[in-house]
Amino acid sequence: MKTKMKLMASLKIWLVIYPSITLFLFLFGKALNALALYQRTFILTIALVPWIVFVGVPLVDFILRQFKAKDSN
Repeated sequence: MKTKMKLMASLKIWLVIYPSITLFLFLFGKALNALALYQRTFILTIALVPWIVFVGVPLVDFILRQFKAKDSN
């Protein structure tokens, strides 16, 4: 059971990380190319970690709860 919970948590996080990083790089990638790799990585993580922790994953959790609630009825 613990393994299933870890797998679900990993999938939820990935569902938020992949599109978030893709969109961030699409919007800001050219502007960030002038910076060193460590600076680009810092900016990416400073912007996206709070988004993922406080908005993205809770939003995915909310959506999944809505689907589970509909299945229960």
